[in-house]
Amino acid sequence: MSPKSKYTCTEYRQEMILLGLKRQLADPQLSDAERIRLAERIRELEQQMGMD
Repeated sequence: MSPKSKYTCTEYRQEMILLGLKRQLADPQLSDAERIRLAERIRELEQQMGMD
């Protein structure tokens, strides 16, 4: 992100979704299937955000 670019509501929303997904992934009670689903969603979101 260049210094002149604006930080948008969409970027903020994506960051909050990513944080929430990572928090859910840390739950020790999570089933393996749910853990895989969350990890895939996190990967997709990070790719959309250019974090991959």
